[in-house]
Amino acid sequence: MIRLILFVLALSGLSGAVSAYPLDGADQTGISRLEGYRLAQQGKVPGNRLPPGALLSQAQVQLRLQGVYDDHLLTPDPMLTNRVLALLGADADHYSISVLDLSDPAQPRYAEHNGVYTRNPGSVGKLVIALALFQALADIYPDDTAARERLLHNSMIVANEFIRFDHHKAPFWQPEHMRLLKRKIVEGDTANYWTWLDWMLSASSNAAASMVLEHVLLLRHFGRNYPVTVEQQRAWFNQTPKRELSAALRSALQDPLVRNGLNPNQLRQGGFFSREGKRRVPGTNSVCSTRELMRYLLLMEQGRLVDAWSSLQIKRLLYMTQRRIRYASSPALKDAAVYFKSGSFYKCKPEEGFVCGKYKGNSFNLMNSVAIIESPAGAPRLDYMVTVTSNVLKKNSALDHQRLATRLHALLRSLHGVQP
Repeated sequence: MIRLILFVLALSGLSGAVSAYPLDGADQTGISRLEGYRLAQQGKVPGNRLPPGALLSQAQVQLRLQGVYDDHLLTPDPMLTNRVLALLGADADHYSISVLDLSDPAQPRYAEHNGVYTRNPGSVGKLVIALALFQALADIYPDDTAARERLLHNSMIVANEFIRFDHHKAPFWQPEHMRLLKRKIVEGDTANYWTWLDWMLSASSNAAASMVLEHVLLLRHFGRNYPVTVEQQRAWFNQTPKRELSAALRSALQDPLVRNGLNPNQLRQGGFFSREGKRRVPGTNSVCSTRELMRYLLLMEQGRLVDAWSSLQIKRLLYMTQRRIRYASSPALKDAAVYFKSGSFYKCKPEEGFVCGKYKGNSFNLMNSVAIIESPAGAPRLDYMVTVTSNVLKKNSALDHQRLATRLHALLRSLHGVQP
């Protein structure tokens, strides 16, 4: 019966309410860089030309598993697991990977290697902050998604000292000059909540993540009185003891995980992504496992991360409409819709004969990738989710994940008889 339901749902393209982004979503969300990227695709302004798989409309980004609640979807299939394990070669012991293949909806298959081994999530932990925000919105406006949309669109957030310090650049659309400018976020930069979410997830800005998280705490505290003035924001953070702020942070980040059936011992963002945020509001450590990250993606596709509206917003925020990197940069995925988040964390130590490089740490070299692949975009014959963490020393982990994406895509193509 479960397989029949999966088959029917896949044919019907069942989705939640349509209301948001890709490149045609600038007006609905106020994410202005979408307009810049849309015009760049038309050759009207300079900017990144996106691959075909990045050009879906908002109506085409759907939740593909609503109503499918099969507890056995994440039961490992030995054959697929062995085939995936072979792709990792001699570095397999330093990898964790989970793959859920939904390409044949009548026979979904799951592969897992070191699935419960925990590593630091790096920027993948920003998925937890997104969940925290949408849970807070649902708690305040449980039956009013229009009110949630208005808050995200109309609430203006001003960058403050919580952003200190971040090297990531974010895209700023300058309509008066008809150009996209990429630069670091600075104190005083102002944008609506949707834009800060986009900067946090698509540009992976730590500054943006810290502003989003700061305002999750404010939203939970002030409830329907949010947004509040800058003076009220400062007063609350300055007058509330650190012990209480830490408790509020822990509750904001971990309670939504538990309420949504996720395990904080296997997936947890401990606190802020900025040094100043950590100083002002102390947190705890962060962990992730590929199995729990897979459960996050599965719940999202099922419409069970908070609710169907919230799940759809998170999926659309993960839809890649900027330059693809790391796992997502595989040429094999150019025609695929890719929903993606990655994170890296590496460190080098003195070693004779070794030259430190980006993503090539010899002390530790963490690289994490979370992806949903729908290939080709719009009418997928391959539909799968993959979560990967690795700690392979002295190798360029970004290139390694790109190669893994190419090999895994080729494997699934062959298993389903899909021509390149």
